[in-house]
Amino acid sequence: MDELTHMDHLGRPRMVDITDKPDTHREATARGVVMMQPTTLQLLKRGKMSKGDVLAVAQLAGIMAAKHTPDLIPLCHPILLGDVSVEFEMDEAKSVVEITATATSTGKTGVEMEALTATAITALTIYDMCKAVDRGMKIENIRLVRKSGGKSGTINLE
Repeated sequence: MDELTHMDHLGRPRMVDITDKPDTHREATARGVVMMQPTTLQLLKRGKMSKGDVLAVAQLAGIMAAKHTPDLIPLCHPILLGDVSVEFEMDEAKSVVEITATATSTGKTGVEMEALTATAITALTIYDMCKAVDRGMKIENIRLVRKSGGKSGTINLE
């Protein structure tokens, strides 16, 4: 690709014109992890954090964040999301919460940014709700793992 899609011929920012693209079913999945002390993970699992049910609040925050992606990312198209899911897997051996967010839509542009935004905000919410007991938490490895739809078809990155 020789040309930057978000810049006009004068080098100014522009939104990519997707008007003539066909609607297709699109899906994207992103993942990330929050690393924490083993004692923090145990408190989280038992629902003993003073701020409440961390995973329920973080899940809701991630879903809401996906819906607000175009408000946060410049030049990101507002799209009609059909579904957003946020799931958790706790790995006690590594003392991490792995977040998996999936966004689905039928439209003219992909949902990668929505899945990534959901993952990032979910991780930040976990951090915020646990930071009083663990200041050393780390948010790591937020990445796109799969996308499908559009002319690119399906791309599996993991």
